[in-house]
Amino acid sequence: MAASACFSAGAVILRDRARISSISAPRSLYSSKNGLIFQSHKSRSFTENRSRSARGVPAARSFGDLPVEEGDGVWIQRLEAIGGVLSSLFPVWVGIACVAALVRPSAFLWIKGQLQMVGITITMLGMGMTLSIDDLKGALSMPREVAAGVFLQYTIMPLTGATVARVLGLPSHYAAGLVLVSCCPGGTASNVVTYLARGNVALSVIMTAISTFLAVVMTPLLTAKLAGQYVAVDANALVLSTLQVVLLPVLTGAGMAHYLPGLVRILSPLAPTVAVVTIAAVCAGAIAQSAAAITTTGAQIFVAVAMLHASGFLLGYLAAKVIRFSESTARTISIEVGMQNSVLGVVLANQHFTSPLTAVPCAISSVCHSVFGSALAGFWQASSQGPSES
Repeated sequence: MAASACFSAGAVILRDRARISSISAPRSLYSSKNGLIFQSHKSRSFTENRSRSARGVPAARSFGDLPVEEGDGVWIQRLEAIGGVLSSLFPVWVGIACVAALVRPSAFLWIKGQLQMVGITITMLGMGMTLSIDDLKGALSMPREVAAGVFLQYTIMPLTGATVARVLGLPSHYAAGLVLVSCCPGGTASNVVTYLARGNVALSVIMTAISTFLAVVMTPLLTAKLAGQYVAVDANALVLSTLQVVLLPVLTGAGMAHYLPGLVRILSPLAPTVAVVTIAAVCAGAIAQSAAAITTTGAQIFVAVAMLHASGFLLGYLAAKVIRFSESTARTISIEVGMQNSVLGVVLANQHFTSPLTAVPCAISSVCHSVFGSALAGFWQASSQGPSES
């Protein structure tokens, strides 16, 4: 079912590219890539060329702010199509990488340490390049939904993670890893899942951005509080690492989008493919480090991670309904709560916890929330034929 949902997701993305502007943030076109929502800016280029034509001036042969030949746009469209297919099957690629790491861990043992740091930095840089002033305006236009969504993100998941670890009696390293991933911000894959589920895409993008910025404080603070009973947690070191791999690259990407839009338009078609490969490699590296232990005691942690994400999707939806949000907003909050930035958890676990097993729940989480999210999106899409909210 999950696999069919993923393939269906890919078909819908490619088929509905022309309609996606109707569910996007104001005055922007978005295309779904690697679970990120990459801004296209094609509408501005069209408007500029139409204005030039009205003045009797030939249309500019340019892509963004950089002059290009007319045929150069073809390879950009091809890269976008490839990125769309890769991202629509995102959980499949991550799952294949993790299974391969279990079967032949020696092939992935080199993916660790600084390489993982570089990988998450690239992913966060890509997310930063999608942010704009329109996102801030969007947050100001729906403060109640944004505030409730972010609050539920940092309450439901951390408390559920701590509860599941205690109820199942997880070993200390697995318990610490489960708590860590539950305290991470919303995952970037939530944006495309929200689109497929006919949710509020603009709200999803804003919630992901805000929870990511807050992660600099909330992730170390909550992890130290809830996981400190299992292992020693250096909250200050976690804050520093989160600053390095989250805040700085996101701000850099946002700065590039504002000051170097032409460069960003050229890089954006490459970003989804790079991000899919990076996340799959980082998760495979984490699995490879503890392959032997996972094959002997891994069933329990798989159950724990599944319980964490299932509870996040369910409780996020129910809480939004209790607050009397619309169906579209409730779906969006459910997806944002249920999907985590698992690759950030992998990197932080490997950097600040002595046992490599601590990163295992985070790596499994990347596959689990993607499969659950894709299946849920397929269900909601089948049960609702109307357009999603913008």
